[in-house]
Amino acid sequence: MSVARFGSLVARGVGAVSHDAGDLTSGFWVVVVTFEGRLTAVRMEDVRREGPPFACAADAGSWPPLTGGWRSSLDRTAYLAAVEEVRQRIAAGTVYQVNLCRVLEHDLTSDAAISALAARLAAGNPAPYAAVVDLPEAGLELACASPEAYLLRRGDRVTSRPIKGTATTVAELLAKDYAENVMIVDLVRHDLGHVSLPGSVEVDHLCRVEEHPGLVHLVSDVSGRLRPGTSWRELLDASFPPGSVSGAPKHTALQAITDLEPVPRGPYCGAVGWIDADRDEARLAVGIRTFWADRDVAGRRVLRFGTGAGITWDSDARGEWAETELKAARLVALAAGQPLARGRV
Repeated sequence: MSVARFGSLVARGVGAVSHDAGDLTSGFWVVVVTFEGRLTAVRMEDVRREGPPFACAADAGSWPPLTGGWRSSLDRTAYLAAVEEVRQRIAAGTVYQVNLCRVLEHDLTSDAAISALAARLAAGNPAPYAAVVDLPEAGLELACASPEAYLLRRGDRVTSRPIKGTATTVAELLAKDYAENVMIVDLVRHDLGHVSLPGSVEVDHLCRVEEHPGLVHLVSDVSGRLRPGTSWRELLDASFPPGSVSGAPKHTALQAITDLEPVPRGPYCGAVGWIDADRDEARLAVGIRTFWADRDVAGRRVLRFGTGAGITWDSDARGEWAETELKAARLVALAAGQPLARGRV
C-alpha cells in the first residue's frame, strides 16, 4: 500500500500529483524536490498520527542484503581532481565554497521494498528527519535518514538549520569547519531575507554541536518572519537549493557543481518532507543520508545514495574524500544487510 511516513505522522491515499508549486494552495502534500529543482508534490487524503514511529525490527529484516560493491559517479582519483579544481576556482575569486558530491549506485531486485530499508535505517541510524516515501504512482520510492532541516514553517515563522562541519568526534572538528558553517549561515540569512519582513531574520544558534550515529556535526539555526501573502512557490524559489549542499556564492557554486559532477543528484541534496497548505506549516529536510530506488540507462532497477563534502581553500583533497566515506559508511552498511546497531557509536 502506498504510504509516506515522517516520524509518527503517516499519510495514505493519493489524491493528486503535481509538479507545480503553484498548486500548493490547500491540502496536505508530501513533497520531494530534486537538487536540480524538479518538484513532485502528492496530495494525501488520509493523514494521522500513529505509533511506533517506524516499522518493527521484523520489517527491517525483510530488506534483502546487498552483495558486491557500489558504483560511484566519481572514483577517488576523479574526486581528488575535482577538489583541486574547486580550490583553483576559489584562488581565482569566482567562488568561496562548493559542496562536491558523488552518487553511489547498486543493483536492486524488483521485490525490494523501500519501506523495509527505511525500517533498517530507523533501527540502526535514528535521525531527527527520518522519512519513508513509498508512492510508486508518483514515481517516489525513497528512504531518508536526514539530520538536517531545510525549512521548518509554522504560520509566518520559518527556520532553516544548515549543517556544515563533520567529524567523528568534537575534538576532530577543524577551524575550517567553523568557518564553513559561518559562511553558509550568511548565505541562508540572505536567502530568507528575500521573503522575510525587514529586520526579522536572525541567527538563533551558531555552530552548536549535534551528535549523530558515528559522527558529529556543526549546526546553526536561522529564522525569519515571512512577509504577508508569501506563497509556497516564493519561499521555495528564494531558498532552494539549500545553501549547505550547494555553496557560496550560490550561483557560481552551482555552476561548479554542473561542471564537475557527472550525474544529476536527484533527490539527494534536494528536499524531502511535507507541506500543510491549510495550516501554513511545513517540515522539509535536506535530502541527505537518503536512498532512492530508480532505473539506470538500461532500465534496470537500482538503489542510489549520495555523499559529499564542502570544499574551501583550506580543504585537503584526501581528507574531503575521507569525509564522503565517513558520511556513507554507516548507512551503506545498513543497506548491505550488516547487523543492526541501535543508538550512537
